[in-house]
Amino acid sequence: MSTEAIAHRQKEAEMTQRPDEWLLEQGLEPDKLGLRNQSDIKINLSSPQTADANETELKLRPGAEEDDPSFVVKEERKGWHGYVEWEDYPEKKAKAHKRFQRFKFPPPPEFQLGPLPPTNPVLEGVRWKLWHKAIGGALENVPEESWDIVVEEKHPGMLHLLQFPYNGEAPKGLLIKDPITPNELHFVRNHGGIPTIEPEAFDLRIDGLVNDPKRLTLADLQNEALFPRMEKLVTLQCSGTRRFEQIQEFAGEGDEMINAPWAEGAISTAKWVGVSLKKVIKYCGGLKDGAKHLEFYGADSYFKGGELMNYVVSVPWSKVKANEVMLAWEMNGKPLPRIHGAPLRAVVMGYIGARSVKWLYRVKATPTPSRAPVQSREYLYFQQQYGKHNQLPWLGIQIQEMPVSSAIMSPWQKEVVVHNGAIEVEGKPQHNTALPLHISTSY
Repeated sequence: MSTEAIAHRQKEAEMTQRPDEWLLEQGLEPDKLGLRNQSDIKINLSSPQTADANETELKLRPGAEEDDPSFVVKEERKGWHGYVEWEDYPEKKAKAHKRFQRFKFPPPPEFQLGPLPPTNPVLEGVRWKLWHKAIGGALENVPEESWDIVVEEKHPGMLHLLQFPYNGEAPKGLLIKDPITPNELHFVRNHGGIPTIEPEAFDLRIDGLVNDPKRLTLADLQNEALFPRMEKLVTLQCSGTRRFEQIQEFAGEGDEMINAPWAEGAISTAKWVGVSLKKVIKYCGGLKDGAKHLEFYGADSYFKGGELMNYVVSVPWSKVKANEVMLAWEMNGKPLPRIHGAPLRAVVMGYIGARSVKWLYRVKATPTPSRAPVQSREYLYFQQQYGKHNQLPWLGIQIQEMPVSSAIMSPWQKEVVVHNGAIEVEGKPQHNTALPLHISTSY
């Protein structure tokens, strides 16, 4: 082959070969690979609901139906800012769903497929912010208001993994400083905005399969003539704790999608004061026959798949009967912070943090576990051989109990250590005592 022919072939290759071809071939940029369809099935990869991943402005879908101007999202009660009741109004849920269909929203971020930005907050939560803007009314400004509360109530050294809905953890150095986690450093895993409920306007609704349904004020619950005071040192952990390690080991499994890249900080210990839910149920005449679960309702609005709802989960009656579910209004000797569920939250001992509902306004006795999406479509175990994307949600096992774990806080991962035959390792046993651990290890 002549020199001219070789030069021409090289020029053709330069024109046709992508500069990142080697990265694609080696699977180092899987988000750009697309789909290799070797079947006779026609797969439509486009979606009219999907906007550009970097889009930050709310945009209508082409051909969208006219909006219903009479549908305005309003706050439900005086003194309850940011609370909208959805569970009692299925027709309102349907209107919200219809409104969402008018817009194009960015796809879920799959940050495991690209480098995490060196920013704090790490992720912004653009989709959630646009959902609030789309629904409008009482929820439109919730993202900005919630961030103001984060800045006011959390330590300036917090790692803000997701700005909205807020997800944050303490860095290693601050996490091991005290056996009991200070309020401003306690991890936060929110699923929506932060309601602000005035204690004097608050009441808790107890209904469903109870013999004597009641509405109890915060003063009622704090009345020691009615309910004995309960105080417990409890460690809460998010089921997503140490997700970043999971991503590194099993990238692409899907559990990391749209969620915060938790390190070791999604676990904290605090001293809680409140009343045992068992005593409250007894005060309401006990449960009727067939009641086996208690459903908890949070005042925050939660978006899921184009639908809008309140945060609802459940725990079995056996857990409540063992005095392992507390209704708490005090955290580490102080009134419960807004970001942690004021004026009242559930504290479920030994279960994943998702069951310790914040801004608790209703407890409903039911014959079965909650069918709400958070309980029935999220926080599930699946057979590892198949992966969760290949199974239907109702084939998963609901996560309740979660094994305790311990974490090494120093040295940091992949940190180079120069030593004289012994390495000092500092860690934190992640259980109810949560005492710092200092180990000198020889090799």
